[in-house]
Amino acid sequence: MGVTRRNRLYIWFLFLFVTDLVSCRCRTLSVDPDPCDSMNQRDFQKLRSDQITVLINGYSEYRIPLLQTIVASYSSSSIVSSILVLWGNPSTPDQLLDQLYQNLTQYSPSISLIQQSSSSLNARFLPRSSLDTRAVLICDDDVEIDRRSLEFAFSVWKSNPHRLVGTFVRSHGFDLQGKEWIYTVHPDQYSIVLTKFMMVKQDYLFEYSCKGGVKMEEMRMIVDRMRNCEDILMNFVAADSSRAGPIMVGAERVRDWGDARNEQLVDERVRDAGLSSRRVEHRKRRGNCIREFHRVMGKMPLMYSYGKVVNSVGEQGLCRKAGKLVFCDRD
Repeated sequence: MGVTRRNRLYIWFLFLFVTDLVSCRCRTLSVDPDPCDSMNQRDFQKLRSDQITVLINGYSEYRIPLLQTIVASYSSSSIVSSILVLWGNPSTPDQLLDQLYQNLTQYSPSISLIQQSSSSLNARFLPRSSLDTRAVLICDDDVEIDRRSLEFAFSVWKSNPHRLVGTFVRSHGFDLQGKEWIYTVHPDQYSIVLTKFMMVKQDYLFEYSCKGGVKMEEMRMIVDRMRNCEDILMNFVAADSSRAGPIMVGAERVRDWGDARNEQLVDERVRDAGLSSRRVEHRKRRGNCIREFHRVMGKMPLMYSYGKVVNSVGEQGLCRKAGKLVFCDRD
C-alpha cells in the first residue's frame, strides 16, 4: 500500500515538473543579469541590412486581441526578421501569458514573448543579443500600420540610418514668457519622434541603456520616476549622436487605437490603457522631462526637422478640364 502511494506521489510530482517545463518553453522571462555586456553590442556592419526587428511594448490585458492583430500584420511583411513582444505588466497571470504566446506563435516561429523583469519603460530599449538587424522598429500595442507604409519607412531609414524615422512627431520649444523649455506641437516643424512607431539603428539601444555614464543613468532614473518620457530621452540620445533631427514619413493608413480623440465606438478600455491617453497634466509632465534632461545633459541636442517624406510623386501643375481645375495628369 505504501509503495502504491509513493508511486502515485512520484507520478504527481513528475506531472508538475513536466507542466512547468512546458510553461517555461512558452515564453521567456527577461533575466539577463547584464544587458550591457559587450556581447550585446553588435558590430553594426555585420548585422542584417535587408530586414528589421520589431519590438512591441505590451502592458494592457484589454489590448491583447488588438496586439495579436498587429503582430499578425507585422509578421506578414517580408522585411520583418523577427518580432519581440515585450510584456511589461508584472501582474498578468501566467496562464494568460502562456495562451498569448500560443496565439502569437501560430503566425510565425520568429515571434517571441518576453516577460520583462520590471515595468520600467527604459526596458523597451535594452540591447538584446538575439537582435540580428541594423534597424529596430520600436512600436506600441495600439498602433496599426499598413505593410506598404512600413516598407517605405524602412527604405527611408536605410538612406538615413543615423536618424530616427517615424510617423508620429512632436516638438520641443522655448517659452519666452516662462523662460523654460516646453513640450508642444508645431504645425511646420518637429524634433521628437514618438515610440508609437519609431525606427532606430540598433546601436542606439546600447547607447541609451549602457553608455553616457552618470548623466545617462540619472536621466533614465527620471524616466522611471515620471513613468514617462523614454521616447523623448531616445530622441536626445539620437540627436546628440547624429547632430540631426528625426524624419517624419507619411503613411497611407495608420490607425492609432490609443488616441484619446477616438470616439466612444472604440472600447474605452483599449483607448485609455496607454499612459499618454491620460491627457490631464500629460503635456506638462513631458515638458518637465525636457527641462530635466536639458539640466542633466547641460545642453539641448534636439534639432528641428521640416516637412515629411511621402511615398508618391505626382503632378503638381493644375489644368482646367471639364470646367474644373484638376492635376494635369488626371483624365
